[in-house]
Amino acid sequence: MAGGGGYGGASGKVDYVFKVVLIGDSAVGKSQLLARFARDEFSMDSKATIGVEFQTRTLVIEQKSIKAQIWDTAGQERYRAVTSAYYRGAVGAMLVYDMTKRETFEHIPRWLEELRAHADKNIVIILIGNKSDLEDQRAVPTEDAKEFAEKEGLFFLETSALNATNVENSFNTLMTEIYNTVNKKNLASVENQGDSNNPGSLAGKKIVIPGSGQDIPAKTSTCCTSS
Repeated sequence: MAGGGGYGGASGKVDYVFKVVLIGDSAVGKSQLLARFARDEFSMDSKATIGVEFQTRTLVIEQKSIKAQIWDTAGQERYRAVTSAYYRGAVGAMLVYDMTKRETFEHIPRWLEELRAHADKNIVIILIGNKSDLEDQRAVPTEDAKEFAEKEGLFFLETSALNATNVENSFNTLMTEIYNTVNKKNLASVENQGDSNNPGSLAGKKIVIPGSGQDIPAKTSTCCTSS
């Protein structure tokens, strides 16, 4: 399980640095999610992100110090060509939509396609329905998002940056899954050293480890239960 580090990062040895990107339409709350996670802050008059910004926070997962380097990519169409370069090297991604605006959810497949075109094929992805505090304005049923997440093999949670609901949970789930995937990859590399000089690879293999707060019904008999 992941344990929270100090806001803004922690001093001392860092075992891993994981780059994560936040993507989705403008004004879905990506910057607010990041501010809540990285600094435990929320601003009612947040301005649109220009280009790309990033924050870091250090977590402890299984006695390892993990620095999350989280990139907040602008959602406006005119920045898309610029931010696509920042997908490279990302090992995790949050696909964020506003649960009160149906069109932001309908654009998620396009964002997912772009992400998969530019990012590593083993990238860990979580779908986030933000602004759950506005339940009376809901335009995207939870079941619609669950169904999409299950079909695409994504984690899924609904969050509120305003009242901090599931923000820690979502980042911890993502970072724990990345850590498990990297560990599996490293183990495969060690096991293959006796047979070949080529490093181990996870190519073509889907790794699903139940993370805290995972909310995707099992599609096959292989995995996973909600906690």
